[in-house]
Amino acid sequence: MRYLAPPYMYDVLPYPSVRDAWLHTPKWRFLEKCFRNICRRYGYLEMRTPILEQTDLFTRNIGEATDIVRKEMFSLTTAGGKSLSLKPEGTAPAVRACIEHGLLTEHTPLKLYYIGQNFRYERGQKGRYRQHQQLGVEVFGASHPALDAEVISLAMEFFKQIGISEQRLHVNSVGSPESRGDYLQALRDYIRPFLDRMTEEGRVRFEVNPLRMLDTKNQEELLLLANAPKLTDYMDSSSRASFEQLRHYLETLGIEYIVDSLLVRGFDYYSGTVFEIKGKNLGAQDTLAGGGRYDGLVEACGGPPTPGIGFGLGIERCLLSLESLGLDIPVEDERPQVFLVLPGEESVLRPTAVGLLNLLRSAGLRADMDYTGRSFKSQLKQADSLGSRCKLILGEDELARGVVSIKGLEERKQIEIPMNRIVEELMILLNETDVE
Repeated sequence: MRYLAPPYMYDVLPYPSVRDAWLHTPKWRFLEKCFRNICRRYGYLEMRTPILEQTDLFTRNIGEATDIVRKEMFSLTTAGGKSLSLKPEGTAPAVRACIEHGLLTEHTPLKLYYIGQNFRYERGQKGRYRQHQQLGVEVFGASHPALDAEVISLAMEFFKQIGISEQRLHVNSVGSPESRGDYLQALRDYIRPFLDRMTEEGRVRFEVNPLRMLDTKNQEELLLLANAPKLTDYMDSSSRASFEQLRHYLETLGIEYIVDSLLVRGFDYYSGTVFEIKGKNLGAQDTLAGGGRYDGLVEACGGPPTPGIGFGLGIERCLLSLESLGLDIPVEDERPQVFLVLPGEESVLRPTAVGLLNLLRSAGLRADMDYTGRSFKSQLKQADSLGSRCKLILGEDELARGVVSIKGLEERKQIEIPMNRIVEELMILLNETDVE
């Protein structure tokens, strides 16, 4: 029987794939490294949470009316009857971990970042997968609009670092939970005459959570909502003042933005600032990152009243965006610097070769050799196919004379090096060819 990866999940491979060039491990590591470096510069520390959490953590806090909770979670029941779910997003697990370990009372503000897998059983398509790698930040314990601007700036700086310089920032405020009541009634009153023209999903949202109607991607529904009441017109004075300050700080940082009255994000826990970063010339899948403020989430999860803000972005969307824009990703050279070739009797040469290989690796060189008994000519071809910088040839004659032959360093002819000076001489020769 032939086994395949589950639908809309994938393997990330050490070799570039002709079909899916973005599924290449070095490219993923490059993005992760960039993200870690930027987060450290901004003073954020890394955390890691399990891929499984109690299902209630999501159903009670993300919102039972959201698509994720209603139909997109991978859930299971343990032998003890408890319901666990593969985490569909990173914020609620981060909140749970901070409460459980007392971090919120010991460190204020608490600035965190994470890199981890999320899982959603949604309709798969390119750029939207049932397993995706999320990079995210969360900050707890401060509610100043300057912090909102910092979080947005961090996300946009990351995209600049990886080569996506053309970005559009969309911002909005969903106000406080208390101030949204009048708005939701006004929104229902506006949309009620058009209910028969809305999708089934839109009608469900109308009944359960009308704010989520603004999150539609359906073009006809977007046209219907074009003249809907604006949330900003119903905002309480505190939220309005915070939003105006955020806009001031964004302008101070030289960040251009669009006030998007339809931007609400997909989770119920958001309050106040919400934002999305979109890339240009990326078609329908142009959202690169999204996030916002969730000042009531910590308390809802059983912790003390604590303001919070964060964002998440998917590595897959980043890589596909770079590919769509024709931008190359610099990857580390993982090819062997040295490949050890044995042209003589293996039983005589192999013990010395194993020791020599270990010596080279201990010195920090990327070194390899054949273990399948290939011929001398096939070993040379293997070294070339791996992209090795040079070949070390250890035959019976070289072994008897205590030397190793070096072949393949640029245009140099084959030369010999004393075996007891192989590391020092090889380091010099490799550095010289790097300079050349």
